[in-house]
Amino acid sequence: MYALLRSELYRVATIRSSQISIVVFSALGMLFGWFNVDAWGLLAGMGAFGLAVMIVAQHHQHRTAVLLYLARPNRMTVLIGQVLTSVIVAVAVAAVSGVPVLVKGDPTHYTDTLAVVPVMAVFGAANAAIVRRSTWVFLGYAGWFVFVEGLIGRLKAPLPFSAFLEAGTGDSRNLVITAAWALLASGVALVAVRRDLTGD
Repeated sequence: MYALLRSELYRVATIRSSQISIVVFSALGMLFGWFNVDAWGLLAGMGAFGLAVMIVAQHHQHRTAVLLYLARPNRMTVLIGQVLTSVIVAVAVAAVSGVPVLVKGDPTHYTDTLAVVPVMAVFGAANAAIVRRSTWVFLGYAGWFVFVEGLIGRLKAPLPFSAFLEAGTGDSRNLVITAAWALLASGVALVAVRRDLTGD
């Protein structure tokens, strides 16, 4: 597991799209954190979701999934390694980008947001393992967020992104709801990871 985690972190650190995404999210997070703490919290959580989707889906996007599974036939171990990589990267980016929040003297909001970031990373990584295409995940959830959670649920229903928004304010009930969605997605991902790669 350690070797897999190290190789995944190395891959994230050396692929240009990953580097750009991490730098952009960190810089925007610092900017948002300085001017608006709530905006930073939103970006940190959504950034964790986006980075996790990108990290897991890259193997399918770059056609390296077959080589990865040939080198490491246990797909569940690979998925766990990718999820852990996503969590490490997302927490690191959120922690660094939130430094202005700490400087401004709001440690409670900082820790509340950091508590929900790994959960959003797990949720994003699991969804990417199920769908395998980052564009499909982003477009699908954009529509879901606007129509299902926004228009129908009014951002109050116990749905993934609505619960995340409330969990970032320190609401432990919604943190549990967000974690439940992440666990549900992870369970589906553990089944979906066994699918054939020929369709990709």
